[in-house]
Amino acid sequence: MRLLLAIFLPFMAFFTIGRPVAGIFCLILQLTLIGWLPAAIWAVYSLGQYKTDKKIEKALAAR
Repeated sequence: MRLLLAIFLPFMAFFTIGRPVAGIFCLILQLTLIGWLPAAIWAVYSLGQYKTDKKIEKALAAR
């Protein structure tokens, strides 16, 4: 679900992962038609990093 959000509404993806400042900056970038593609790519990349960070935290907590 977050992946679809990151593609269609990139700025909202940042708010769901707890990065509101990046979300506001992404919204400003997204308001230009040329900036939509970089905003979507950035949101998908950040979402991937967020998931990786959560997996690492989970693995370290299991130790």
